[in-house]
Amino acid sequence: MKKIIAGICIVTCLSACKNNTEYKAYLHDQQLFCNTVHELNTVVMGNNFPPMVAARNYTYAAIAAYEVIAAGYPNQYQSLAGQVHGLQALPKAEVGKPIDYELAALLSYIKVGEAVTFPEGSMQQYRDSILKVARDKGLPDDIEAASKQFSDSISAAIIRWSKKDNYAQTRSAEKYSVKDIPGRWIPTPPMYAQATEPHWKEIRTLVIDSANQFVPPPPPPYNITDKKSVYYQEVMKIKNAVDSLTDEQKHIAEFWDDNPFKLNVSGHVMFASKKFSPSGHWMSVIGIAAKQVKFDYAATVYAFARTSIALFDAFIQCWYVKYTYNTIRPETVINKFFDLNWRPYLQTPSFPEYTCGHSTISSSAAEALTDVFGDHFSYTDSTELEFGIKNRSFKSFRDAAIENNWARFYGGLHFHNSCIVSTEQGKNVGDYIVQKLKMKK
Repeated sequence: MKKIIAGICIVTCLSACKNNTEYKAYLHDQQLFCNTVHELNTVVMGNNFPPMVAARNYTYAAIAAYEVIAAGYPNQYQSLAGQVHGLQALPKAEVGKPIDYELAALLSYIKVGEAVTFPEGSMQQYRDSILKVARDKGLPDDIEAASKQFSDSISAAIIRWSKKDNYAQTRSAEKYSVKDIPGRWIPTPPMYAQATEPHWKEIRTLVIDSANQFVPPPPPPYNITDKKSVYYQEVMKIKNAVDSLTDEQKHIAEFWDDNPFKLNVSGHVMFASKKFSPSGHWMSVIGIAAKQVKFDYAATVYAFARTSIALFDAFIQCWYVKYTYNTIRPETVINKFFDLNWRPYLQTPSFPEYTCGHSTISSSAAEALTDVFGDHFSYTDSTELEFGIKNRSFKSFRDAAIENNWARFYGGLHFHNSCIVSTEQGKNVGDYIVQKLKMKK
């Protein structure tokens, strides 16, 4: 009888060990976290959020996940509390609680990601599916409960903090005033939509001191009558480029289009097509890089948090510039003075031209990613495959940002001077954040 009991105990022990290994292998796989970011990206896309609002979702979610990881691995990572504006000390894990920090980080990412902008429960089904798989693989009840409890405490603190960034106040702020002034931005076809987020410069920054810490030189003075003026030459340069694009240039423009809501018009028929936003595109790049170097779970969360912060602040800086100068789009100028039927290769987004948002945030992200993964990091970006656009390969993140610079020009959206200036501005923001934030020990 004793042998039988001993045998049962051995089998039970082996089964428990097997389950312990199985659920941990599942929950601690960095690809699961990357998949979760992609899921949030898809939800963002489905809700038609503009790029800077999307970046807000990704950033607060990533910070919540990172704070869990920093609590679980205090010898490797340190909290952002006291480093980013307004974030105070966060709840501590209860001593003796069997917390799985990877699970808690994932749950925090999901909870904060949906709570920042979405209706509660937007990612509930996805969350439940992960927990079901983990339970099937042996996730113990006490570990699940302790992980949820700690995740909830961190999530609640991050959500409270996020609500003080002035986002809610900007929802009811005064709308942009469209004025018929030479050189000033006005809505563009085919949607003729109102100006997007004219008060985004009022959002609380995370690391940079203020929205106007990095101020570029003013754009070339509006002058469409003097053929020798810098402005006139910029107009001609973009018109001629779009009128004679090569297949490679078209691919570059399409690859970096990242239009979260394109209105397609054919006769009386109108329909929308969606892609990941510029910030969503870079979320994908982070995942590609983390997988390529086989980052562990904690390092992957760190990479997302660091890069998201760079994107967040870069949007605020750029939007300050946009709504300071309120510059007209190339499409409007060319339609008025040269060709009424001229259209850019890509659809013009609904905000002023100078500076270029995509160039700014891409350059900022490139600095953060270079800090995390190193310079001369070669990779293939497969982000756009799900939208039917073939891959592009790059020798470094900075090379990718420079190509994006050209993409906005080829697309007919930005004067080339704007792209050059924007790339430099984004680099300034990204470099400042890299130098200022101390996350790894």
